[in-house]
Amino acid sequence: MTATPILAVGSIALDTIETPQGQRRDILGGSATFFGVAAALFAPVRLVGVVGSDYPEAGWQLFHSRGIDVGDVQRVSGATFRWGGRYTNDLNDRETLFTELGVFENFEPVLSQQNQRSEIVYLGNIQPSLQLAIRANTPGARRVISDTMNLWINEKGEELNEVLGKTDILLINEEEALQLTGQDDGSAATAELLESGPHTVVIKQGQGGSILATGSTRQHIPIYHQANRVDPTGAGDSFAGGFSGHIANHGGADLEEAVITGTAMASYTVEDYGLEGLLKATAEGVEQRSAAIRRMMD
Repeated sequence: MTATPILAVGSIALDTIETPQGQRRDILGGSATFFGVAAALFAPVRLVGVVGSDYPEAGWQLFHSRGIDVGDVQRVSGATFRWGGRYTNDLNDRETLFTELGVFENFEPVLSQQNQRSEIVYLGNIQPSLQLAIRANTPGARRVISDTMNLWINEKGEELNEVLGKTDILLINEEEALQLTGQDDGSAATAELLESGPHTVVIKQGQGGSILATGSTRQHIPIYHQANRVDPTGAGDSFAGGFSGHIANHGGADLEEAVITGTAMASYTVEDYGLEGLLKATAEGVEQRSAAIRRMMD
């Protein structure tokens, strides 16, 4: 089976990260970048985004080396989106040090005719208005996968509900699911989300793994426990890339396997700063880690 191309919209950024082990400044990051690198291991990826005139050549080289189509990534005068975060000693919590939207603040996506015909669309955790704009311009999409974050739940709840109504698969962490639904129980939150539009919801529980929910079925998938955690930045986006890449490569018949693949991809990301861990992932290595996850489920 030939893999179906994935159209993905999200942030392309420069990150500054502080952990107990050290720090990195202005390294390549952003939701679209992590997603694209992860998904490109399994399927063609076409990115939609914007960068400033200060975006480094290394970023373009990375995309080209992974075969990622950046025809709809705009380069405009100004500063690239920047984000900074500091993690606690156990890496389970982080403090946002700064968010500088730069050219991303006024970003208006424009899709080529080819990308408007995309069948699989990933709406990264950006402003719901941008997610809706992409969805409106991909009328033939047969599978729409969406992510979000607490900022948009707080500030753009009405638009986000509209996104959910146009989403087939929602990826969301448990804290955000509770916040979005107003429930205080994960099971109730999951059920409410399934009634809001998506036919499938994946609840990410950090070190607790993930819950794959479809209809009345709930399946728990554990994490890959052998990973040495250094920097969790981008793990959720890498999960989404592995998940979506598996669907694009296998037709989406087995969503449990898609979650396992996403989990294996995320395990690479946490092992080093920024993209460095993820860039070490290979198809063979991902399959080995996926097999280890399956054994934990037996």
